[in-house]
Amino acid sequence: MQSPNPPAAVYSDTAVRQFAIMSVVWGVVGMLVGVVIASQLAWPELNFGIPWLSYGRLRPLHTNAVIFAFGGCALMATSFHVVQRTCQVRLFAPALASFVFWGWQAVIVAAAISLPLGYTSGKEYAELEWPIDILIAVVWVAYAIVFFGTIGIRKVRHIYVANWFYGAFIIAVALLHIVNSAAVPAGWMKSYSAYAGVQDAMVQWWYGHNAVGFFLTAGFLGMMYYYIPKQAGRPVYSYRLSIVHFWALIFTYMWAGPHHLHYTALPDWTQSIGMVFSLILLAPSWGGMINGIMTLSGAWHKLRTDPIIRFLIVALSFYGMATFEGPMMSVKTVNALSHYTDWTIGHVHAGALGWVGLITMGSLYYLIPRLYNRTEMYSMKAIELHFWMSTVGIVLYIAAMWIAGVMQGLMWRSINPDGTLTYTFVEGVKATYPYYVVRLIGGVLYLAGMLVMAWNVVMTIGAGHSVRARIPLPAAAHA
Repeated sequence: MQSPNPPAAVYSDTAVRQFAIMSVVWGVVGMLVGVVIASQLAWPELNFGIPWLSYGRLRPLHTNAVIFAFGGCALMATSFHVVQRTCQVRLFAPALASFVFWGWQAVIVAAAISLPLGYTSGKEYAELEWPIDILIAVVWVAYAIVFFGTIGIRKVRHIYVANWFYGAFIIAVALLHIVNSAAVPAGWMKSYSAYAGVQDAMVQWWYGHNAVGFFLTAGFLGMMYYYIPKQAGRPVYSYRLSIVHFWALIFTYMWAGPHHLHYTALPDWTQSIGMVFSLILLAPSWGGMINGIMTLSGAWHKLRTDPIIRFLIVALSFYGMATFEGPMMSVKTVNALSHYTDWTIGHVHAGALGWVGLITMGSLYYLIPRLYNRTEMYSMKAIELHFWMSTVGIVLYIAAMWIAGVMQGLMWRSINPDGTLTYTFVEGVKATYPYYVVRLIGGVLYLAGMLVMAWNVVMTIGAGHSVRARIPLPAAAHA
């Protein structure tokens, strides 16, 4: 006689919904600040003489907002979503997940207040002062407990590869943040680094490059390995390659930081180690890119009709471009031309706008309708429009910065026969002006695309309702 099925458990998606929505909100805010400071570089008088609107204060606000607010919320939303589905269990400690959400929003708001007021440690991507750093550490530990706790109670023996990438991102960022943020408080919102001189620079760029490597790469590769197969309806091209990709990337990235310090007081052998590991890094990076793109084998036709797939695959194309360009720029002879120029800015934004931005948007376009009991977003045409606005915006942005950067490098090292500089620094700035205007146009297009996404998300939520997704019962339960 068939026994009645027990009531099916449901996933805990409250924090997933909250993080997904706030990722879109903070994306608009962070990109708006980016457009403001891009405008100031073209027309400096746009700070209106107000200290807290100056470029020096708004620029770290922009980087923190797009990396930790937009990117961080997307990573937390997708990791909480993916770990439940791949482990077939509810989120471990949902109340703690709620604390992670509200604690992370508190960190973001604290950053948005303190940075324009001029409170900064002066460290790239780690500008926040010590009380906020402590709050970040507490929230991050809670995040780790929820994520790894969920893996610990999983119903399936296998740990899917996306969770390996999310897990590495969580552990590495905790280590990076705690070590780099070590400081001696000198009052409320004032501190001095625990390290001195060149050691401080080395620790900072060990952190800075691996914030790129683990926050902006490993975590988003977790998205790639789940949402591309789901949207394409195809298995990962090579699961074996995904594991090789993981271990090669995790081992290699940690050693590449010194390439940010070529031609500085850092010992020459350390710079060379950073360059060598950066060149090695090309192999696992491209292995992952190829694995993601080849997942579309047998489903290439979807690129013509599915704008979400287009977001995800074009993101991988920019990932491949940025991870070729990075190792190339780490070569000392190339770096002699590119260092301190806008070529570096173009490289960073090829990764940030092209890889991080597009993979996040594609993943959220898959995720959000399913959180609100809809099969797709409110308007697929709006997704199509968003894709083209973003792509054209990125191309304008990075092409302008590449041309400006190479031009700057050549002008700065041009020498007259008598040994004097051919161009003054001011002449270099004047020659760069048109490219700053083109960069601004690209940024405005990218921001406008994000506003289209925000409208689409609001309409999708309004047309649907939050759904309690059920955990699949094991086969034995149906016997």
